[in-house]
Amino acid sequence: MRIIVCIKQVPDTNEVRINKETGTLIRDGVPSIINPDDMNALEEALRIKDRNNAEIVVVSMGPPQAKNALKEALAMGADKAYLISDRAFGGSDTWATATIISAAIEKIGGYDIILCGRQAIDGDTAQVGPEIAEFLNIPQITYAKELEIKDSKIIVTRYTEFGDLVYSSEMPVLLTAIKDLNTPRYPEIKKIYEAYSGEENVEVLGLDDLDVDTTQIGLKGSPTNVYKSFVPVKEKHFEMINGLTDREKATNLFDKLIELKLV
Repeated sequence: MRIIVCIKQVPDTNEVRINKETGTLIRDGVPSIINPDDMNALEEALRIKDRNNAEIVVVSMGPPQAKNALKEALAMGADKAYLISDRAFGGSDTWATATIISAAIEKIGGYDIILCGRQAIDGDTAQVGPEIAEFLNIPQITYAKELEIKDSKIIVTRYTEFGDLVYSSEMPVLLTAIKDLNTPRYPEIKKIYEAYSGEENVEVLGLDDLDVDTTQIGLKGSPTNVYKSFVPVKEKHFEMINGLTDREKATNLFDKLIELKLV
């Protein structure tokens, strides 16, 4: 069995800052992490590997520094890693990103399961995983909170706001993971050393390596674009409640709450 896990390196959202002039994220000096939902996808792949002796291939699209995310995945137990990186890919929206990643998956070939996180915390669109499945013309089950493999089929409990639903699918299939699926493991010291040793263990795929229509990728090939990015302004206001005695203060406070229709 072969499992492909799509991961994304994202800014730690607790540290995100916006350039007020350009409206873009300030990434310099901001720590990066593997997208949390993608960590759940990777952990589930590792659990399947523990039970079925599967091979795990991790794929990420991004700038050269995204190699660090792939090395972290290798340290956790993944077997191979591919970075999809080229200046021609810059500015891609979800459609263009899925176009590129699906082309890379076809280049890598030979998979039974593709696992993605539900959504990335820097975009929150939840679109790339399902779009990859559509481009590859394979079934998809999103919001997976439980799964098992039985009789060559995959059985998934899918979370919905109206209650859980159970689906089964033949393979190959694409799944998107939510945090309820599992708790990601910590990498072993030996695997950390192996992943971050001097030997290059991440293969880079660029535009020339992929069969993609250049009119469908990058900023110009993206059918959508971000109009504006901003950090919401949080304003705090207060009003002093006065009174000569504690009872008078309490009465004045109660009258104010009635005025505001809070009681």
